[in-house]
Amino acid sequence: MDIALSLLVLTIVALLLGAFALHRRGGYRKQAVLMVVLAAVMAVNVAIWTLPTTGGETLAGAAKEKAPE
Repeated sequence: MDIALSLLVLTIVALLLGAFALHRRGGYRKQAVLMVVLAAVMAVNVAIWTLPTTGGETLAGAAKEKAPE
C-alpha cells in the first residue's frame, strides 16, 4: 500500500508539472485543465487513504493489518 500511495503522489506532481508546461506552451489549455482536475482527484484519494478517522485509524493502516503475509 505504501508503494501505491507513493506512486500516486509522484504522479500528482508529474501531472501538475506537465499541466504547467502545457499551459506555458499555449494552445493546450483544455488538456492542462484536465490534468489539473485529475491531479486533484488523485490528491483527494490520497487524503482519504491517509487522513485518520475519529478513532485514529487510517484506511491504509487498516488495509495493512488485514493484508495476508
